[in-house]
Amino acid sequence: MERDVPGQAFAGIKVVDFTWAGVGPLMSRYLANHGATVVRIESATRPDIVRMAPPFAGGVAGLNRSGYFSGFNSDKYGISLNLNHPRGPEVAKRAVAWADIVLEGFTPGVIDRWGLGYEELRKVKPDIIMVSTSNQGQTGPHAQHPGYGTQLVSLVGFTDITGWPDRVPTQPYGAYTDVVAPRLGTAAIIAALDHHQRTGEGQFLDLSQFEASLHFLSPLLLDYQANGRETSRQGNAYPPAAPHNAYRCLGHDRWCAIAVFTQEEWAALCGVMGDPQWTRGGRFATPQARCENRDELDRLVETWTLAHSAPEVMALMQAAGVGAGVVSSARDLLEDPQLEHRHHFWRLEHPEMGPHLHNGPPFQLSRTPAKLRMSAPCLGEHNEYFYRGLLGMSDEEFVELLTDGVLE
Repeated sequence: MERDVPGQAFAGIKVVDFTWAGVGPLMSRYLANHGATVVRIESATRPDIVRMAPPFAGGVAGLNRSGYFSGFNSDKYGISLNLNHPRGPEVAKRAVAWADIVLEGFTPGVIDRWGLGYEELRKVKPDIIMVSTSNQGQTGPHAQHPGYGTQLVSLVGFTDITGWPDRVPTQPYGAYTDVVAPRLGTAAIIAALDHHQRTGEGQFLDLSQFEASLHFLSPLLLDYQANGRETSRQGNAYPPAAPHNAYRCLGHDRWCAIAVFTQEEWAALCGVMGDPQWTRGGRFATPQARCENRDELDRLVETWTLAHSAPEVMALMQAAGVGAGVVSSARDLLEDPQLEHRHHFWRLEHPEMGPHLHNGPPFQLSRTPAKLRMSAPCLGEHNEYFYRGLLGMSDEEFVELLTDGVLE
């Protein structure tokens, strides 16, 4: 029996997911968290690389113990299928015949060599919606370039603008493109589902993670196109604002970000700090002067923040109308009363890792709220449930495929 939840936004939608790493699994997670029946296809010969990524539960490495993998794959079924086995693609097509949506994230051309490209799958399921996600799309002179989001962040341009002007470029933490591209991809899937509901037609979606991520640099691209100006690394500085930085606070490695844009905010900041003598000089009288003396200003502001805790700095600044926020640690987030009030974290039971927390969706649907039900699957955990229960394989065929190494 399928464990979808009636009344959820994607209840009744069936998804076969061949993707791995970040972009594809995040797209299918959004569908799964809102009721779709999502089946992840992996192979013991080539499991999802994220299964090997720390942190691991209890500090013990294992294919089924990665918190990274778990965070991307809640509410999904996990099956194993060796597509390099001669019978693998045949079994995959039977899964596609069951599905409404297929996702794949291989280098362009790989899925076609297995005979599982869109035109072939249309012969199996004429109204199938297929999503192919890759670094730079399915066509073009650079389409065959393989890679992960950890390299794509540099190709897109994020690395060049991250860091300090007197130091080498610094990558944003992790594969930043992996967490922005799925937002656009999921919106495209919803549009395709709406089109299917109205017309009965499927379609092929070609998601270039490169192009999707460029949207998050639109102001910089426009600035160069219109003004010929290239943005460079500026650390935590922002030209129209000063002070604008993360400031050390009381305690070990505790920080609070503060941003001042207007004269009113500057006056409020000075008032919170007790109007010290140094704030009254001409060096800081105007926004331009403060920007020109940014380094000295940062040092003086930090002499005050160092005497206060980060939450205290944030509370005092916000009460006065100054933008400020604690630089939160993982512990801060797990203890955050706002996140607790909105039930952002869900505690789910995992067969190997035991109970642990998962991120819920970053939005709440009033009529069809998300209900996280299952932790991420172990490798091949739901083989029997899917192949025998959902596809209707006989016991004999199931055992034969297992014995022959097709379902590994």
